[in-house]
Amino acid sequence: MSERKGDWAQTYTGKQFWPLDPRAEDIDLKDISHGLANLCRFNGHCKSFYSVAQHSVLVSKMVSQEQKLAALFHDASESYTGDLIGPLKRSLPPEFKQIELRIEGLIYQTLGITNVNHDEIKLADRRALVTEMRDVMGRPPAKWNEDGLFEPHPEKIIPLMPNEAEQAFLERYEKLRQRQK
Repeated sequence: MSERKGDWAQTYTGKQFWPLDPRAEDIDLKDISHGLANLCRFNGHCKSFYSVAQHSVLVSKMVSQEQKLAALFHDASESYTGDLIGPLKRSLPPEFKQIELRIEGLIYQTLGITNVNHDEIKLADRRALVTEMRDVMGRPPAKWNEDGLFEPHPEKIIPLMPNEAEQAFLERYEKLRQRQK
């Protein structure tokens, strides 16, 4: 095996994950679900713990049938890179976004997810954000979503504990995989 680029971080399953040199054999559904379930959205600034895994399940409910599985994994790279708040992420050098995109693409490829419509998923992600502002952040800033383009999802978010969010993510994955067969 050739020398890897950069350094590695240990995953939940004990694997070595090289963010600068990811490979298919590094990707593991258990690592993704566990990592996302233990990452709190909004840098922890919500009324109670609310995970990226639960957010991902919500987004997967807001897209067309063809995009549900891709939407479930739209933030999966964060299980390996962490979840940065948008204002910080947008100010980072473009190399960081390239690392995230490379990991995301590898996750989709490894899990056999094709036909990803990023635009549809991004719209659902924005709608999820409006829903999260309503349910897990308390009162949003006065000018937030003032254009009214995004109506919150009717389902009220009840934040789950990390182990529950991990289970919900895995169950959603299995349900969507069964529908593909």
